[in-house]
Amino acid sequence: MQQTTRDFWNDRYREKTGETSGKPGLVLSQFAGPLVPGRALELGCGRGDDALWLAQQGWRVTAVDVSAVALAYASDSASRAELAGNIRFEEHDLAETFPKGSFDLVVASFLQSPQDWPRARVLARAAGAVSTGGRLLITEHASRPPGSKATEDTVFPTAEETLASLALDPRQWRRLCVCAIARTGTRAEVQGETVEDNVIFLERLG
Repeated sequence: MQQTTRDFWNDRYREKTGETSGKPGLVLSQFAGPLVPGRALELGCGRGDDALWLAQQGWRVTAVDVSAVALAYASDSASRAELAGNIRFEEHDLAETFPKGSFDLVVASFLQSPQDWPRARVLARAAGAVSTGGRLLITEHASRPPGSKATEDTVFPTAEETLASLALDPRQWRRLCVCAIARTGTRAEVQGETVEDNVIFLERLG
């Protein structure tokens, strides 16, 4: 029997502990840091570092992941940080279900995927969840990072290719940043190496 996406990620997170760096992603802190807090949606929250950081900044966060194991880790961290009241955790396989509501900030970080996963459709739904005047922040690996466990058919598009795949009406969106940025790797397998990420940061006008 073929392993489901949910089972794959649950197995991956069972190999880890609930302990994390306690720090937000560099792109998130750089681009979301200056924003006035409101309602935020994080897709693929993992063990919760970004969701906790957003809550600490005053955002009311809906944090989503396909892995119940990861969500349990994240929920426990939120409770220990006394932020549980500011974060709602939801389990979704985004290829099948999507959280309801509209948000002032929608964050999708490193939702890389095999070719048969409907990534463009998921990210288009993410854009559809952004309220007027809100922001969409997508971060993705620009190429396969050293030591990556991603499957061989995982897709690494350019920032422009990702944006084009969303088929957004340019009259309704302002491009704030569609670019590649370099950062220093933090995971053990890329510690100290320079890696490149794509950033798609947009404002919804209407």
